[in-house]
Amino acid sequence: MNSTTTETSTTTHHSVVPRDQWLAERKTLLAQEKELTRLRDQVARERRALPWVHIEKNYVFDTPQGKRSLAELFEGRRQLMVQHFMFGPGWEQGCPSCSYMADHTAGMQVHLEHRDVTFVAVSRATLPEIERFRRRMGWQFAWVSSNGSDFNYDFHVSFRPQDRVNGTVNYNYGMTEFPAEEAPGISLFYKDGEGRVFHTYSTYGRGVEVMMGTYNMLDLTPKGRDEHEGFYKMDWVRHHDRYESQAVFKPAPEVDSCCSAKA
Repeated sequence: MNSTTTETSTTTHHSVVPRDQWLAERKTLLAQEKELTRLRDQVARERRALPWVHIEKNYVFDTPQGKRSLAELFEGRRQLMVQHFMFGPGWEQGCPSCSYMADHTAGMQVHLEHRDVTFVAVSRATLPEIERFRRRMGWQFAWVSSNGSDFNYDFHVSFRPQDRVNGTVNYNYGMTEFPAEEAPGISLFYKDGEGRVFHTYSTYGRGVEVMMGTYNMLDLTPKGRDEHEGFYKMDWVRHHDRYESQAVFKPAPEVDSCCSAKA
């Protein structure tokens, strides 16, 4: 048995082939990748063509600058992107998976702003709770509290006991089981020249992976996301200040889930 065969059978469990055979198979995959890109572009066009809903309710948020309406969160831009961040009143810290999402905003924010998009995170935790956790994580993006507002409930990312029907809640556009009182999501809004605000799009469940750039990179690697099967696949994720100091991969023990991994 030669060394290549040994490597294949004991480590990668993949076939090892000559370069010309690899290139032929790579080109076959490339055709599928191009088709996926075209499909993604088509879905994006259809997303932009969705009708809008005029926001008539006066949502007010607690911010470090005082009370602000939804319209005032735009900060002079026409488009607003909201991360529905799972962080409820009385929680010690925000959801690790939502924190994983938020970790990706630092590099994106300046580019979003130069394309007429303001980014803000919204949670039902109180503003002092948010500010304490935000300082711990070192984040600079705007993060406001919807505590005392219907905002989270109206966008189906927070659930009261009475919202549960036979153990299910209205999440991701249907009644589904969800283990927590808070859920992740992303919503988009537009403000016209008259100051009217419109809801244009929301995505939930695995749709929030759009913020998880690390996943896009992991999907290119030989091991992929390297996650176990099950309802909650992200139990490996830690708050970025809670990983072991030495970056050596170790399978994560199972932890209580806080975000849905359903599509």
